[in-house]
Amino acid sequence: MTEDPFVAHRSLLFTVAYELLGSAADAEDVLQESWLRWAGVDRAQVHDPRSYLIRIVTRQGLNRLRTLTRRREQYVGEWLPEPLLTSPDVAEDVELAESVSFAMLTVLETLGPTERAVFVLREVFELPYEEIAEALGKTPPTVRQIARRARAHVAARRPRVRVSRSEQQRVVERFLATLRTGRLQDLMEVLAPDVVLIADGGGIAAAVPAPVHGAEAVAALLARTGRLPVPFDTTAVWLNGAPAGRIDIGGEPSVVSLAVENGRVTRVYIVRNPRKLTRLDTPADLTR
Repeated sequence: MTEDPFVAHRSLLFTVAYELLGSAADAEDVLQESWLRWAGVDRAQVHDPRSYLIRIVTRQGLNRLRTLTRRREQYVGEWLPEPLLTSPDVAEDVELAESVSFAMLTVLETLGPTERAVFVLREVFELPYEEIAEALGKTPPTVRQIARRARAHVAARRPRVRVSRSEQQRVVERFLATLRTGRLQDLMEVLAPDVVLIADGGGIAAAVPAPVHGAEAVAALLARTGRLPVPFDTTAVWLNGAPAGRIDIGGEPSVVSLAVENGRVTRVYIVRNPRKLTRLDTPADLTR
C-alpha cells in the first residue's frame, strides 16, 4: 500500500508550521487541522501532493499566526520561541539550521503574518512565487514585492556573521562552565561588550521582564544564578539546530541559546516558561 503523502511529508509540514509560528504545540495543532482538510480532498485531482500540502499548512498556519499575534501582545514579559531538541544532523543543512535558530525566529517575530509566510516559503523552502501566491490568495507580482520587503527587513536584523558549529560548541561549553562557577570576571570574558540577554518566563517562572543590555549587567545577573543555594546543573544539548545548554535549578529546567560572534556571546536567550519546555527529551524531526 502506498504511503499517504501527508505521512510521507509530515516532518516537512511540521517544519513549515513551526517556522511560521515559533511554537511546536501550535504547529502540531495546525498539522491536525491540515490533516482534516486533506482527508476531504479528491487525491486524483492533486498532481503535486507536496506543494498542495504546503499550501494547506500555510493557510492554516496563517490563520493561527494572526490569532497568536494578538495573544503575544498580551504575553507577560518577553516572548521567545518554543525550543526544540534537535539532533546534530540538522546542522548539516546550514540554511535549515539558520532558519530555525533562536536568532532567526526572533527576527521573524518582527514581520507581519503575510511577510513571514512569504519569507519562510520563498527563502527557506524555495517555493516558486506562483505557488506562494496561490497559497496566500495574492498575485505573483504582489508576492515578489512582499518578498523583497521581508528580505530587507530580515537582512537588517539577522546575525551579521555565521560561525561554525565547532566554534559555537566551544563558546557554549565555556559559557556553561563559567556559569557554574558564578565568577563575574570569567563571565565578562565570554560576553561581548554589547551583549543582550532576553528571558522568557511567561509569567509562570521567574525571569527578567525586559532585555538586559551590556556585559556588566548581564554578567552580574548570570553570576547570581550560579550562586543560588539550590542544586544547580548544566548540560550541553542541541537546540534548534545548534549547540545550546540546558540548566536545571532546583529540579526546574531552563534552556539557554547563544548567538556568537568573534568567539564571544552577543545574545543570550533563556526560556524558563515550563509550557515551552515539554520537548526536551525527544529530538524533533525537521527537514526541508
